[in-house]
Amino acid sequence: MSSNHKNVTPERINVLSDSIQKKLAKSLSEINQINMQAHLLSLNAQVEAARAGEAGRSFAVVAISMRDLSEETKSAADWLASEVQHDIGELSHISKQLATDVRGQRLSDLAFNNIDLIDRNLYERSCDVRWWATDPSMTAACKAPDNAELAKHASKRMGVILNAYTVYFDLVLCAPDGRIIANGRPGEFRTVGMQVAQCRWFKEALATRSGDEFGFETAHATPLVNGQRILAYSCAVREGGESHGNIVGVLGILFRWDALAQTVVSNTPLLESEKSSTRVMIVDKTGFVLADTGDGTLRDRLDFKGMNALFEQKKGFVLTDYKGGPAMVAHAFSRGFETYSTGWHSVIVQSLR
Repeated sequence: MSSNHKNVTPERINVLSDSIQKKLAKSLSEINQINMQAHLLSLNAQVEAARAGEAGRSFAVVAISMRDLSEETKSAADWLASEVQHDIGELSHISKQLATDVRGQRLSDLAFNNIDLIDRNLYERSCDVRWWATDPSMTAACKAPDNAELAKHASKRMGVILNAYTVYFDLVLCAPDGRIIANGRPGEFRTVGMQVAQCRWFKEALATRSGDEFGFETAHATPLVNGQRILAYSCAVREGGESHGNIVGVLGILFRWDALAQTVVSNTPLLESEKSSTRVMIVDKTGFVLADTGDGTLRDRLDFKGMNALFEQKKGFVLTDYKGGPAMVAHAFSRGFETYSTGWHSVIVQSLR
């Protein structure tokens, strides 16, 4: 492809279409003015030929020919205005549709990249918790939940893990009744003795059938880390670290949600010119906002006409009304990574005002 064609975009086509229309309108206006002058000249010539009588007969033939030519010119100009402008109008419509499709495809690709990055990262979290729950220090502390020395050893072991995995706020080790008996950062989060039996992540871990399964609780703020937002992954601690051993406790890992999600949505590679009119989000299947470049994280619920139909697609976009104005909403669904999938939706809303 030559360099002259590399910059041909739908926007450039629109500019050229508008330019051609303006130039055509100007040319037709000039043709009509010339044609009107020729028509008046023909009428004047016919009048003078009539006054001249027999002597003006040949001049009258010329005047009539001028009139006929003027009418033919007008007919050609009218055809040009009708047909060519129709084609240019259709070209402009096609180019605007193409521009919409290109923008929608680009935004939906960006949305897909966001959710794919999040899924790939969170897959590792589901692996971490299942592996660490088999650590002998976890098993020993859970089997003797009131033994301070075993709890201290488990806490130190979790501290070592946290030093290597900075994506976590904390790790908490729980007795089967939901009481936290040790955590990895006791100096920062004083959670030992706190009760988590009603937390979804704890209950899901207790309900697992083997060490290959894990529990999960979606983004939420929790007093376990002083009100900060987390994702919680959990796994049953089983006797002997065996996959089908008796459950003796639960390990919960508290992931720094904002550090991942807000970083991903905030660093979406948008054009500088569109950042102020664009909102990037991660939402669950109900539209509840889990991450947001606005201020709606864990507060807002996304809603717009056509949302359900769009969410049924793996990837796509729709032109709709959003908060009282026209907008393009691009979307991608979590396809998951390996055996893990959040089931969330990545959404980019761009105002068209």
